[in-house]
Amino acid sequence: MRILPVMDESTQERAQRWASTMSGHKVAGIQLAHRDSWAGPGTSTVVDRRRSEETQDASMSLLATRAADAGNRDVDEAADPYRTCFERDRDRILHAAAFRRLAGKTQVFVFPDDHQRTRLTHALEVAQVAVSIARALGLNVALTEAIALGHDCGHGPGGHASEDALSPYLPSGYDHAVWGADVTLGSLNLCNETLDGIRNHSWSRPAPGTPEGEVVSWADRIAYVCHDFEDAVAAGIVTPSMLPALVRDRCGVTRSRQLGAFIRAMIDATALTARIGMLDDHAAALAAFRQFNYEQVYLRPASLAQATAVISLLQALVEHYADRPNLLPADDDVLGTAPPAPGLNAGGPDALHAAVRYVSGMTDRFACRQAMMLLGWGPERLPQGIGVSD
Repeated sequence: MRILPVMDESTQERAQRWASTMSGHKVAGIQLAHRDSWAGPGTSTVVDRRRSEETQDASMSLLATRAADAGNRDVDEAADPYRTCFERDRDRILHAAAFRRLAGKTQVFVFPDDHQRTRLTHALEVAQVAVSIARALGLNVALTEAIALGHDCGHGPGGHASEDALSPYLPSGYDHAVWGADVTLGSLNLCNETLDGIRNHSWSRPAPGTPEGEVVSWADRIAYVCHDFEDAVAAGIVTPSMLPALVRDRCGVTRSRQLGAFIRAMIDATALTARIGMLDDHAAALAAFRQFNYEQVYLRPASLAQATAVISLLQALVEHYADRPNLLPADDDVLGTAPPAPGLNAGGPDALHAAVRYVSGMTDRFACRQAMMLLGWGPERLPQGIGVSD
């Protein structure tokens, strides 16, 4: 029997006192947060969207992407009075269920410990790197941030092994970049420039159509190479002394120095050539760093065993749901709680696509719970270890 803690009188009094301070303070027809609140902008002028667009336009580089009105969207909508179109995109992604679920998806470690990266923290670090570069180059910071935050929303559970698992069920295969732009975030009606950057952030894809998208492509690689190494060091898989000499000499052995070196090398290269890129010596160090991670971290035996387990898990779930479309929710934004999707024929192409969509949106833990509950899997069959990052 579990005994619930009892709140003593002093704890109750403290809680009541805290609650009593949270009502705010009314002054001259408005409410203030604190009794001694004083802050204000010093003027009654409001910076609306038009003024923001004009200010940004005047400070941007020649080929930076300009925000205009409601933006270039597939479905026309009214412009926001205060936010630019790309600021709205950033906000929509931040509030999307798919973005929140990145907190439960593998970056390198399945079921990460408290301080290990997830896909969510990876997206935040990519955004920080990308914005640092974009701001220095006079590019559109809001567009850069929107692309960076959304770039991995198409990832399935279990890391890149999910692409191998889900590809056989789709005519064109499963690419997390394309899936993220065209399926996962499709309901947000994002600007085409934002979707293009998400769709083409992977180096295997065509080049993005904006300089902001190009920056995110580089920022993604810079961020994951550095932070995956840091996580692997903390896990005892590798040590800083194992890094190739080229990496240690050019970029050091700590994440802070490495990020700073790569970011400055991009800014310097772009200032020198007017093209988004990285100085050759640092680009060679980044390539060597990435190759080191693949050999020592991503492709070690534990990683390959994890990938095999992920593929088995996800394919079993897809086939289970495709044969039982009554279990698929009509709205997969809230996993497992929405009413069933109507009109899907068991085993048909629409049911298969819906099953892939549902399974790809799952967090690692939810997918594992479903396998145990629906398929009768024991813990020994679930993914363990670490996987591939990109």
